[in-house]
Amino acid sequence: MLAPNDDTGGPVFDNSYARLPERFYVRQPPRRVAAPSLIRLNRLLAATLGLDPEARSEAEWAEVFAGNRLLPGMDPVAMAYAGHQFGNFVPQLGDGRALLLGEVIGTDGVRRDIHLKGSGRTPFSRGGDGRAALGPVLREYLVSEAMHALGVPTTRALAAVTTGEPVFRDRELPGAVLARVARGHVRVGTFQYFAARGDTEAVRVLADYVIDRLYPDVRETDAPYRELLAAVARGQARLVARWLGLGFIHGVMNTDNLSLAGETIDYGPCAFMDAYDPATVFSSIDQGGRYAYARQPEMAQWNLARLAECLLPLLAEDQDRAVELATEVINQYARWFEADWREEMARKLGLATEHPHDQRLVEDLLELMQGARADFTLSFRALAASVEGDAAELRAQLGEGNAVDQWLSRWRERLEREGAEPEAAAQRLRAANPGCIPRNHRVEQAISAAETGDLAPFEALLDAVTRPFEEDTAQGPFARPPEPGEEVAQTFCGT
Repeated sequence: MLAPNDDTGGPVFDNSYARLPERFYVRQPPRRVAAPSLIRLNRLLAATLGLDPEARSEAEWAEVFAGNRLLPGMDPVAMAYAGHQFGNFVPQLGDGRALLLGEVIGTDGVRRDIHLKGSGRTPFSRGGDGRAALGPVLREYLVSEAMHALGVPTTRALAAVTTGEPVFRDRELPGAVLARVARGHVRVGTFQYFAARGDTEAVRVLADYVIDRLYPDVRETDAPYRELLAAVARGQARLVARWLGLGFIHGVMNTDNLSLAGETIDYGPCAFMDAYDPATVFSSIDQGGRYAYARQPEMAQWNLARLAECLLPLLAEDQDRAVELATEVINQYARWFEADWREEMARKLGLATEHPHDQRLVEDLLELMQGARADFTLSFRALAASVEGDAAELRAQLGEGNAVDQWLSRWRERLEREGAEPEAAAQRLRAANPGCIPRNHRVEQAISAAETGDLAPFEALLDAVTRPFEEDTAQGPFARPPEPGEEVAQTFCGT
């Protein structure tokens, strides 16, 4: 029987989601694990949440984040949601191996969820074992913390714990639990769950909850539900533009993985591109390339259209008018994305202003990169040295020839028209273009070592990817692309 810990002066948890009607979730405790052991506690994040890392021993934190012990106010629930998975609608998905423990208001005044993944079966498990293997837990820890360091809105990793129990996938693997943090876990699929059942009242309750929790400013507008849709669409445009600027490929952009909080959620078969190719797909389950790198903007728009369908009864009493209002927002998303993408690429080219001809400059560089199978991250990082007069690194990526010479000349002229001094431009370029990302082969190497009990590669990689713009990591071993034979062709979900 789980019981709350003694209060050690930390925050008492709340769970506003558990105060919604009972059809929104199933209340249940985590399943106890045999021998929890703390792999890592994100001490800086814990302090931001008001959780004093020193208030409990590592063994006590392991008990908490494995789900064996609840802190005061924790009220675990498995959230109900539906979703389109690779375009096919599933009317009930839900947290099959996860639990929302509750919420805390951090030292920065922000309310955030703490959510366990791998905490045991729930009524939404659909035959799964409800557990997580060590590899996917470490992948999510590495990539989500890297994304945060790269400036991407994201769920974050608070703790990783081994369970002392095996899980069985294609082979026996060590079990683990991840504690992640988010501004909210409501998804497009949460709305779809109720809309599919014709439960308009639940859609309204959920929309009001999201407005109050995440977008309180829209409450005072003349059309709060339309403005909610617009706020979510605006956030998704920024988010996907940021992904593309880093060469990130989500892998499973299903509607149950589009967060209303505008954060990247679900780090299953995600990956970063090495060689630039807009058709790149890594996810082993994305057989048709639905979520390929270049398709991510339109897939986000498709997902937003599904949210708009759920909200139609709230937008206007007249169905035609509701569709018209929703369509305006969904079309506006495309314009927002294009503006965000232009701004993102201007930053990556070291430009302080935008000009209509810059789009051609971007397209020509990407074409050169694709033709040369240039490394996405290293090519952009090399621009800083190029503006200082040393284009050797960039030419190593793009190759030699008139096309490269002409592009470099046009780009340098564009910077000169802005009056940019080389030193200032190089500083902007190094601040915009990371030198180190969680490369797929390095992540896999860290996971393989951890499965044998060696966590040193995980710790070293985590240190590097959470300092992505610093020169020592940009020049270090984790910045290098894979050697022949090290390439990772597919990534996997882990369930």
